[in-house]
Amino acid sequence: MAPDAPTSGGSHSADPGSETEQQVTLRDAADLADALPYLMGFYPDDSIVLVGLHGPRGRFGARVRLGIPADPEQWPDVADQLASCLISAADDRGDRPAGMLVFLCQEPAKGERGQDVTQRLRPLAQRLRTACGALDVPVLEALCLSNNRYWSYCCPGYRCCPADGKPMVMPGTSVMAAAAAYAGMQVRGSLKEMEARLTPRTGPRAAEQVKALDSAVGRFLPRMLHANGAHAVRQETLDRAAAMIHRFRQDTPTGSNRARDACDDALLTDAEAAELILGLQDRLTRDRAAEWMEGPSAAAALRVWRALARRCAGAYLEHSVAPLTLAGWVAWSTDDQPSARVALSRALGIDSDYVFAQLLHRGINEGLDPEPLRRCLRSEREEREAQAAVRATSGSRDAAAATRTAPAPGPERTPRSHHAPTSRPTEPRGNSGPPGTRPAARRTRRGGDRIRR
Repeated sequence: MAPDAPTSGGSHSADPGSETEQQVTLRDAADLADALPYLMGFYPDDSIVLVGLHGPRGRFGARVRLGIPADPEQWPDVADQLASCLISAADDRGDRPAGMLVFLCQEPAKGERGQDVTQRLRPLAQRLRTACGALDVPVLEALCLSNNRYWSYCCPGYRCCPADGKPMVMPGTSVMAAAAAYAGMQVRGSLKEMEARLTPRTGPRAAEQVKALDSAVGRFLPRMLHANGAHAVRQETLDRAAAMIHRFRQDTPTGSNRARDACDDALLTDAEAAELILGLQDRLTRDRAAEWMEGPSAAAALRVWRALARRCAGAYLEHSVAPLTLAGWVAWSTDDQPSARVALSRALGIDSDYVFAQLLHRGINEGLDPEPLRRCLRSEREEREAQAAVRATSGSRDAAAATRTAPAPGPERTPRSHHAPTSRPTEPRGNSGPPGTRPAARRTRRGGDRIRR
């Protein structure tokens, strides 16, 4: 899985003399441990996090996050790659960090204590320190966060850093929390809680959804293989998505994330979810669906894509990549980078070759602005609407022209006798031409064929 690597913004200590950013001074390890969720936008449980420090005052800069590998044999390579990723990206921008912070976040397993986690992860912390030092960026502090306590790998003193660690600051009571609230920053819970919003359902409800998906596949495949079936399915999927987004806009739930997601799940039947999930597997349909990225429809669209990702149960897990990527795109477009990273990381964890997710993930990590992509999608929509208007106008003109050139209705005629021929003979008979003309003479070839002279 590609690491999450925000490379710009998110600073909480401005450069000297800056009047546009609020400055918050973090003085010790307790302040650093408390600041981590605000730096990331969520609590990064089961994660390695590196944070670059820039300038003489240690301004927060680039960050990189990756899940802690379960196999310790992978730790050396992971440590080297993370250090190289963050420092080389900073070098490319001409903003090499002067120092580094290391955070290892993991909750105790069954039968473990927080200090057991700290000791178990000590080799990983040491390798991260040496990997950064090899690139001439010293690690100024390395912390382990576990079970609401923290430990320092850099402090040798047992008085200031006891073996059983120190308690974390109570949430919402620190200077950092106050500054974040003033700046409108939001901590969206833990990483596991955010991933749970995108994880497919299990149990009996999952079995019912799989049945609905199986049934929808039986209907979709024959239509997709038909000459004009793909276009029809594409338009039907977009119409269903538009109707679903409108439905979600009309019913905005409240409460915890789990309560809101449960309400969203109730708005979507298994059959509706199956049809939308299968329809979004088409690339053109998915790209059109990405146009619900801003304005009053964006929040409802994000809820719909999350709900669809939760419905990709059982063998249909890979089908969740499309709604996950759409969720990541809408979150990024609406300035919710933490949610966008989680959704895109999950999509790439399922299908690492999904190009749309790769491009979006890279754009976020490189600190790009989503506005150019929004402009592109707007332009395509406007061009499509203009073409539809031209076709509609052209059709109206053709209909009007046909009406003008149609012959006026003549006088009512008496029906022919049933003894009269119903059509003119193909050969002229007698002097049936204009006055002064005579019928053409004929002669017969051999074989009985007649020709005109």
